[in-house]
Amino acid sequence: MAELPVPIKDLRLLDVKLGQLPTWLASLNYTPRAFLESCKRGHNRFYAKYWEPKRCGIAGPAMLITAYVVFSYYVVYDHLKEERWRKYH
Repeated sequence: MAELPVPIKDLRLLDVKLGQLPTWLASLNYTPRAFLESCKRGHNRFYAKYWEPKRCGIAGPAMLITAYVVFSYYVVYDHLKEERWRKYH
């Protein structure tokens, strides 16, 4: 039995072919409410996949700690760069 074609606006990004990308982008809803809903869906997917207590492993906390370390390094990079050159001058 043949599958029914899915409307392009209902496809996920990974299911869109390169030729369909402009049409798919034009069909998206760009309101602030839609943006917040998509952020909420992404958070819920992340939480369900990596942070649920019954399936919680090391991946979720490791990603958060890694993001924290990278962000902290980014924030203080200018200060570290000046300290690095200070010993030679």
